[in-house]
Amino acid sequence: MRPEEVLIIANGVKKESMPLSKEIEDYLDEHQIRHSTIMTMSTSDDISIPYSTDFVISLGGDGTVLYVARKVHELGLPILPVNLGTFGYITEVGKNEWREAFERYLNVGDNLSRRLMLKVSVTRKKKKIFSSYALNEATVSSSGTSKVVKLELDLDNTYSGLFKADGIIVATPTGSTGYSLAAGGPILMSDISAFIITPICPFTLSNRPLVTGSETNCTIKVAEGQRTGVVLSVDGQVSIDLEEGDEVNIEKSRSKALLILSHKRNYIEVIRDKLNWSGEMHA
Repeated sequence: MRPEEVLIIANGVKKESMPLSKEIEDYLDEHQIRHSTIMTMSTSDDISIPYSTDFVISLGGDGTVLYVARKVHELGLPILPVNLGTFGYITEVGKNEWREAFERYLNVGDNLSRRLMLKVSVTRKKKKIFSSYALNEATVSSSGTSKVVKLELDLDNTYSGLFKADGIIVATPTGSTGYSLAAGGPILMSDISAFIITPICPFTLSNRPLVTGSETNCTIKVAEGQRTGVVLSVDGQVSIDLEEGDEVNIEKSRSKALLILSHKRNYIEVIRDKLNWSGEMHA
């Protein structure tokens, strides 16, 4: 479907953003498609999405896409994520490939991926004090020099144990190649509807990563007697300090991130190249 108005959200820190934005604007002018451009300098920038927008182009890296997804997913807007550096796990469309990916979406429409997102909230003394969404993950971890925190985990209102660890990550399949992977979690195909619960450096070795269905309601409670500060981080970009007794609720968002993919490479090829799955040893 041909968009009526395109919004370009570009990472203004990257020097390639300005010339590529101009190139895209010229293309849209040529095809008589209305457009506007927002240059962001930080993932904490508070931007307003024009009401008439029906398509978004993200210029930057994976971090920019995470930021953009949180801003537009509830509006149901497709996002064309263009990487200005090397290929990312999420931004698999290169800066010289945006036109092909865009036109393939318009003419064929077989390169749209619907990505699961998390809805994250914090309850303190029976009052909700924070809410956000995540495309990659929500992490509860230490904010101080003493790393070990004590966290209680409930799954669908069933007590699942007390975790003594550096923290707990709840990740989506999209986020399975991010922080969760670094903490020892599994890689999931991006179209699977599931959560990954990954303890970070657990004190007890029997605490292992767990994959649950996406309908699971996860609650992480900050236990009493902490010896360090505790913080909730959403996609590594939004954070809030937690107190003992706080409950972090993580569930499936009703809306999904709609990402336009490259037809030149698929998810497996991106992972293979990023992780050097060549069959040889790598230093």
